[in-house]
Amino acid sequence: MQAPVLSGTGLVAGYRKGVPVLSNVDIQVERGAVLGLAGPSGCGKSTLAKVLTLLHEPWAGRVELDGEVVRRFRHAAPRAERTAIGVVFQQPRLSVDPRFTLREIIVEPLAANGFPAQIGELAERVGLTGDLLGRRPHEVSDGQLQRACLARALALRPRYLVCDEMTAMLDASTTAALVGVVQEEVGAAGTGVLAISHDEALLGVWADRVQRWA
Repeated sequence: MQAPVLSGTGLVAGYRKGVPVLSNVDIQVERGAVLGLAGPSGCGKSTLAKVLTLLHEPWAGRVELDGEVVRRFRHAAPRAERTAIGVVFQQPRLSVDPRFTLREIIVEPLAANGFPAQIGELAERVGLTGDLLGRRPHEVSDGQLQRACLARALALRPRYLVCDEMTAMLDASTTAALVGVVQEEVGAAGTGVLAISHDEALLGVWADRVQRWA
């Protein structure tokens, strides 16, 4: 039996016709392990993150989720596939509704999928105290907001988690805390993680193996 993986094979993708950002990319994220992806800015790492999280449809190639080929992307993707893959982006302020409190940010996927909005354990795991949950993005630091974004990504207990430069804007202590939360999720739930970063020293500590792009 094939091991469960989130994979991309022969991926070609971009935003302007005839100008690919990804050209024939292969990648495989295994359950229960952290794959690091290192490379300079502009090499297509974030585009790959969007393709693997079903937010951007590739021009060619295929994405497979635990042996099943993904055939629809964005809002057309089946709920079971969308919720199987969580994502945390580099800039938390661009990935949340500024009108939402941190509590509302965390419960957003739960509410959208009809699950009870129980976030006490999640908030505690990522280091958010009760007084912070009632604040809005402009009332908290980047690190506190990224903690909420990580909690949101983990709320539905995804099988895979894509962290696209998750720690790039954070200080050392917050970086260590959030990486620790992700590592706990890998160990407890067997989550497969793609950790994208230009910081190879961090990936050397965080990832089980590192794939490098020029």
